[in-house]
Amino acid sequence: MRQYVIDEISFLERDNLDSYLKRTLKQSSLEGVYFLSVPPDLLGPEQQGHEDCGPFYFTVIIEKSSLRFELLVRSASNMHCTCIAQTTPGQRQFVLDFADRMLAEEMIRA
Repeated sequence: MRQYVIDEISFLERDNLDSYLKRTLKQSSLEGVYFLSVPPDLLGPEQQGHEDCGPFYFTVIIEKSSLRFELLVRSASNMHCTCIAQTTPGQRQFVLDFADRMLAEEMIRA
């Protein structure tokens, strides 16, 4: 799976990032896993045709010393569908922009 990984984050940076994620994203039932919603205007053609599979999201996972952004669009209601796909260029840029904004706001230099 394609991922964007920020590693070598300190304990304090991890706490700051986790707090940011809790304030801005939907939490999974799994600790350290968050859902970044795909804006409707960034849905790919296949996802636009699968309204029943929505909402769509990217998974963000914070671990002991790293933060991972999965570059896969997932469905909240269907695990096996053709609308689940790797990011489009626009979707990938959205994820990277979110990561950059979060790091800047939390003053993380990792």
